[in-house]
Amino acid sequence: MRLEEVILFFGICVVLPVVVVALTTRAKTNATNKRAEIALAAIEKNTDVDLEELFRKMNLPRRSVKEKLLYRLLFGCIFTLLGAGIYVAMYVADMNGWCNQNMFISLSFVAVPALGIGLSFLINYWAGKSMLKKEIEIEAKNQHDA
Repeated sequence: MRLEEVILFFGICVVLPVVVVALTTRAKTNATNKRAEIALAAIEKNTDVDLEELFRKMNLPRRSVKEKLLYRLLFGCIFTLLGAGIYVAMYVADMNGWCNQNMFISLSFVAVPALGIGLSFLINYWAGKSMLKKEIEIEAKNQHDA
């Protein structure tokens, strides 16, 4: 292996994940510190503040079960179409003589994981839809009542 390949491998497999984890942790810590500062300022200015209500208003609204399922459907469709689209493009390129075996193998390293991820999202959507049907109905009823 050449030195450039080792540096690239080290950067992608070691440095990149560490940086992502560090940035995520830092963002969460900053958000928690800001909430704590706001709560302390509210307590200092007004002693009659209901902290539970304050924190409930400060937290971001959580996605409903239906929204989570729809995101799974969306990502499932995107990844499945990406993988299938790569294979269709390779088929068309092969018919025109543009595709060789190395290109097929290289693009398959992208298409197969994309198809796998997409199909897993779609299976998760269909299984979740049937299993969580009652929870979705309860959430819809609660939203209409509110």
